[in-house]
Amino acid sequence: MKVFITGGSGFVGREIIQQLLVKNHSVRALVRRADALDDFGGIETIIGDTTQPETLRDQLTGCDAVIHLVGIIREFSGRGITFKKLHVESTNNMLQATEEQGIKRYLQMSANGTRENAVTNYHQTKWEAEELVRQSKLDWTIFRPSLIFGAEDQFVNMLAQLIKALPIVPVMGDGQYQLQPVSVIDIAAGFVTALNQPEAIGKTYQCCGPQAFSYNQLLDLIAQTLGQVAGARKIHQPLWLMKPVVAALQSIPLFPMTSDQLQMLLEGNSCNDDSWKNDFALELHEFSSNIKTYL
Repeated sequence: MKVFITGGSGFVGREIIQQLLVKNHSVRALVRRADALDDFGGIETIIGDTTQPETLRDQLTGCDAVIHLVGIIREFSGRGITFKKLHVESTNNMLQATEEQGIKRYLQMSANGTRENAVTNYHQTKWEAEELVRQSKLDWTIFRPSLIFGAEDQFVNMLAQLIKALPIVPVMGDGQYQLQPVSVIDIAAGFVTALNQPEAIGKTYQCCGPQAFSYNQLLDLIAQTLGQVAGARKIHQPLWLMKPVVAALQSIPLFPMTSDQLQMLLEGNSCNDDSWKNDFALELHEFSSNIKTYL
């Protein structure tokens, strides 16, 4: 199968491309820089941008399926980087290009926690994008991953850096909110398997790992992996104090959190449906043993 992929140079995209090649699929990747995927042999790259529909014209022709991964976790409105543009407009452009160029199979990356009437702008725009997919005439499947971990992840590596750099790690609130991290290897396996699985058409999958942890437990597991046997030393910050601080400082690019991100953290990120694992016969990677391979 020849697969057209967007967001292929990202953390998840690179793992998906690797697994596509292992399964003998051919890959055409949309990139903004010509050298973005130079370390991959045997794939076709084309220059384009999902927010500029004119760059997609005739570029998908000859492909059998589309995997759309483009998304952001944080807005930089002054640079034109917004959830509306990268989630909703980007998806709309890809759907139109996919239909116009005669491709039926379409896989969409969304996010766990996405729902109608979501609180955060991130989840609201992910929902809008999902609705566009559901209203299309394509053979679609939507994936909603939880927190994704792997060698090049941002979240676990960031927490590891904090634990190594600080004598006491700040925690927002009580740290009891639940997270259910999932391996990038398993996310990629789900996408690749779904290409040839008609039963997945028209389904939206929650994608979580095999075990949920509180944020406190997650910090302790990372600290223990780094050699701190007793776990991480923590100081819990009251939310009544931290919410206005985050709101005031979130416009500073180097500040590590936005109000949206804080809200999503406090909501937790776990799954109540394991049909993703069952439908694709996945042997899910366990968190604590696997982070040892890269921390």
